[in-house]
Amino acid sequence: MDRRRIVITGMGAVTPVGKNVNALWESIKQGKCGVGPITLFDASTSSVKIAAEVKDFKPEDHGIDPKDAGRMARFTQFLLAASNEAIADAKLTEDDLRADTTGIVAGCGLGGMDVIDETFTQYIARGKRRVSPLAMPELIPNEGAANVSIALGITGCAWTIATACASGTDAIGVALDAVRSGRLDVCLAGGSESGITEYSIKSFAGMHALTDKFNDCPEKASRPFDKDRSGFVMGEGGAVLILEELGHAKARGAHIYAELAGYGASADAYHITSPKPDGEGCAKAFMRAMKDAGVTAEDIDYYNAHGTSTHLNDMTETAMLKIALGERAYKIKVSSTKSMTGHCVGAAGVCEAIISTLAIRDSFFPATINYETPDPECDLDYVPNKGVEGNIDVAASASLGFGGHNGVVIIKKFAE
Repeated sequence: MDRRRIVITGMGAVTPVGKNVNALWESIKQGKCGVGPITLFDASTSSVKIAAEVKDFKPEDHGIDPKDAGRMARFTQFLLAASNEAIADAKLTEDDLRADTTGIVAGCGLGGMDVIDETFTQYIARGKRRVSPLAMPELIPNEGAANVSIALGITGCAWTIATACASGTDAIGVALDAVRSGRLDVCLAGGSESGITEYSIKSFAGMHALTDKFNDCPEKASRPFDKDRSGFVMGEGGAVLILEELGHAKARGAHIYAELAGYGASADAYHITSPKPDGEGCAKAFMRAMKDAGVTAEDIDYYNAHGTSTHLNDMTETAMLKIALGERAYKIKVSSTKSMTGHCVGAAGVCEAIISTLAIRDSFFPATINYETPDPECDLDYVPNKGVEGNIDVAASASLGFGGHNGVVIIKKFAE
């Protein structure tokens, strides 16, 4: 029996460089950076004073009733906003959404950090009687997918994947498998995060994971693969892909962006925060994704890297590509668009899958901006500073999460 083919028929995004997919993509093509001074809290006592925020986000501009938004954490608002855009883009009807074979799988690494900060502060200051009864249902990570399900009438499934920075990519993989299996015909594959709060930023800073070297020039802070990288920049946002079985998409005349051809996952079984430095762990995920997609190393044209701008990640990821692709690693284009968006954690993998899909569509390799000083340990073609044109038939995108979670998706130019 032939395996069901899965295609991408809609996309939505709320990011630090654009609050819809078109704005995101134009910013990426122009090399626009979304990193700036933190405004979501008073960062005067923090060593880290910069982040990639979604500026001027208003739920009502994205089809969300303000009263409903008042009962949602910020990460949930981002996911619902991106879902609304993706559904409109895919031209899904209310009947499509309410069908038993439509579901949602969403990745979230942190959950409602804004709610945690606010309500715990109230608890300490005023006692338990002043904690909102909505605090818990707003802050737990599954509430993003749950609220989208409720708002849109999705009953097929509403699952949440929490694998730290790999959550979004793993959500795509789980959604892919659900549609391939025949359990679903349509699935929203999403990710969202809003971790720019005082507690979150100071916690990551305490781990020395965030850079504090560029507070005076934030647009230079996220510099993946550059020798002078010193940590990642926290981002936020939401992103959603509409995944659809090919026959179902054709039957309703859907526009097809690309084919989601494969997914692979692995676990390093090594360390709670650090990747396995030799790259073998994440290379397994990459090779499993290629096998699942039925492609070889020679087929890969572009790789959208996890590329966090931390010393260990970028070195490990470079080593991983050499293991997974051999000599082909030196011939493909590699870029980290986190140099522009910051690290959007649970939203990152889906946002980068959208970027990879549009790179295929427009035959354009996005840049890694802020690449100024080559690092001998990172010696591949990272598309420094300016994007370039070129045909892309097959793209790969990876996410590597705290705890050793590795996920890779393979996206192909669609052909009958």
